Amino acid sequence: MEKMKNILKPKPNPQQLLKDWQRRLRQECRNIERQIRDIQREEKNVQKAIKQAAKRNDMGSAKSLAKEIVRSRKTVNRLFENKAQLNSISMHLGESVAVARTVGHLQKSAEVMKLVNNLMKAPEVAITMQEFNKEMTKAGVVEEMMSDALDSALDSEDIEEETEEEIEKVLTAIAGETAAQLPEAAIRKEKLKQPASSQDEEENVDDEEELEEIRARLARVRS
Repeated sequence: MEKMKNILKPKPNPQQLLKDWQRRLRQECRNIERQIRDIQREEKNVQKAIKQAAKRNDMGSAKSLAKEIVRSRKTVNRLFENKAQLNSISMHLGESVAVARTVGHLQKSAEVMKLVNNLMKAPEVAITMQEFNKEMTKAGVVEEMMSDALDSALDSEDIEEETEEEIEKVLTAIAGETAAQLPEAAIRKEKLKQPASSQDEEENVDDEEELEEIRARLARVRS
């Protein structure tokens, strides 16, 4: 019965397909814009935490948070690239429909296929692009990927390591002035030689819990 319904159901024309795809692509772009805003807003909180850590001469925590900012900025850069590629797909689909008006059907687009394959490697939009890939393959816009090629595309996410230089640059930009106002190194070392009081230990626990909470918030908005 279900098969009969599918047979009798009229196939959408190229214009209908394009309208639906472009609507969903615009929605995906809006989702990306919202995620970028969330990350940038959370980064401001992390910058405050870095300055506070530098003021109490906790440069280990400050550096750890600077590393999180480096990661977040790379995520933002990647999201901007994803958005640009989504817009390119929309543009090329418009061109494909214009051709379809002449030849009567959608033709394969090497550019769309290339962009879709690239975005299937991006963790932020991978699931959405897998759905697009299936629909566009069915419509004849892209060629069907072999299962092993699809697995390779999904597994080849590039993980960039944060370099020491990048972290130090962020740390200097945010906490450089604060760190410069701290006491001389010799005085700070003398302070470190003194046994920690129970109050100091409690403050260290609170600081560590706060750092973990900040890292968790950043991880949520990046995912």
